[in-house]
Amino acid sequence: MVDATELNRLFWHSRRGMLELDVLLVPFVREVYALLDAEDQARYRKLLECEDQDMFGWFMQREEPQDPDLQRMVRMILDRVQPK
Repeated sequence: MVDATELNRLFWHSRRGMLELDVLLVPFVREVYALLDAEDQARYRKLLECEDQDMFGWFMQREEPQDPDLQRMVRMILDRVQPK
């Protein structure tokens, strides 16, 4: 179970100040993070440690992260917003 303090902290860390990232990360942490298993929650926290420019390239699908954990998290976030 994720406590409110952790969710609040993650919410603020998910706000990057770059609209393209904010519209992906903020709804993800609000709506999905608490439902993730512990491993995926750790992957999301690891993603938040990355540089904004790297994340921008990954989410715009210009490149992929080298780390398989980050690849999984980027794909999970993109799958939520891309039409099937």
